[in-house]
Amino acid sequence: MKKKLTTAFFTGYILIGVLGFFLITYIGSHLLENRLEKSISSDIYQTAHRIAESSLVSNNIISSNMEEVRDSLSLAASYPDTIIWIINSNGQIILSTRKDISPDNPIDFEGFNPASWGSNYYQVGDFYGYFPETRMSAIAPITEDMTTRGYVAIHYLMSDLYQNRSTLLWIMQLLYICTYLVIAFVLFFWYNHYIRIPFKEITKAASEFANGNLSYRIPLDSENELGYLAKNMNYMADKLNRNGEYQRQFISNISHDFRSPLTSIKGYVEAMIDGTIPVEMQEKYLKIISYEAERLEKLTRGLLTLNELDIQKRMLNVQPFDINSVIKATAASFEGSCTSRNILLELILSGQKLMAQADMEQIQQVLYNLLSNAIKFSPDNSTITIETTEKNDKIFVSVKDHGIGIPKASLQKIWERFYKIDRSRGKDQKGTGLGLAIVKEIIHAHGQHINVISTEGVGTEFIFTLEKAK
Repeated sequence: MKKKLTTAFFTGYILIGVLGFFLITYIGSHLLENRLEKSISSDIYQTAHRIAESSLVSNNIISSNMEEVRDSLSLAASYPDTIIWIINSNGQIILSTRKDISPDNPIDFEGFNPASWGSNYYQVGDFYGYFPETRMSAIAPITEDMTTRGYVAIHYLMSDLYQNRSTLLWIMQLLYICTYLVIAFVLFFWYNHYIRIPFKEITKAASEFANGNLSYRIPLDSENELGYLAKNMNYMADKLNRNGEYQRQFISNISHDFRSPLTSIKGYVEAMIDGTIPVEMQEKYLKIISYEAERLEKLTRGLLTLNELDIQKRMLNVQPFDINSVIKATAASFEGSCTSRNILLELILSGQKLMAQADMEQIQQVLYNLLSNAIKFSPDNSTITIETTEKNDKIFVSVKDHGIGIPKASLQKIWERFYKIDRSRGKDQKGTGLGLAIVKEIIHAHGQHINVISTEGVGTEFIFTLEKAK
């Protein structure tokens, strides 16, 4: 693919160069010819006009001795191979810079009609069939007392113009080729430095990533599109590498959390089957099996919830609802466990109603998980405060306990899946380590934020935001 791209690039450049050469040759030839024709025709016409106005010509046009005029005409011919004629009013050539014509032997010039020229001051051709080669001819009238006494005609050889055109065109072609080669060298350097080498590095990186080497980094630091692509690929590799590490840790955590209850269930069931556990003791161990099965069910539900959030299968049903009512209903579901441990749930709610714009069921799950954690890690005879406030079209919900707190080193880890601070802490040993991970996913899915403030031995406060309904 790389060779095809390079070949296509240079093939296109060569084709453009060849096309440019032919365009310069064709168009340049026409432009040069037109430019030279206009310049020379103007020049010879002015010369003819200047000669026609000179007193030497006008005073001697009827004289038989015009040798002095002939010498003057020869000096006036500014181009080589140019012929200058003096034509009398009868249309006879009476003088030429060529020696074969003289006033004593004028040449009758049939067909000469100055009126046919109209507004044109020059013509290109054989001048009424007189010349065997193509010439550019310009005429100017010789007048005296408003009477035309004759004409001055100057004939320029067109082959000289074509030769000049070819010389200038050759110079243009040479300049084009030199410029083309310089640009080719610059383009090759630019292509090699800014395209071929970066593409080579990116292709190598793609091969390394495909082979599983996600630690490879593309050594590009440019600010163009390829540099941006390289940075994105490096970022992608980092993400894939972290995801790989996360998946390995995830599988390890799942294996550990599933292995422990399954081992207990398998062991107790086998013991009951082979009679190791007598019938009168089986009820006790069946309760343990039920407890472990409940742990597995809770863990499975948490994993399914996170999976739905990860792959965005759970669509947000965003609508306005009263967050105060949801808090009251969620708190009521914990009334039994709080009463048995003499834990007071204190609700400090803003107004009778506080309308939020969010998915009510998911926010209820957030409140349930936060309250469940607060109760789990709170001592008996303590208070848990749930508070709502409003500020700048945002609703702030706080769940605060006075429990054991979270160590400072663990504050950033509590959002990780399966992370547990210490299994020995708290009253409930059935935790899966997924509750806060689910809370974070739900809040972030709403485009909101959640923070935690905690001090060991003092308590913990979780604060999350919601969009206020219009």
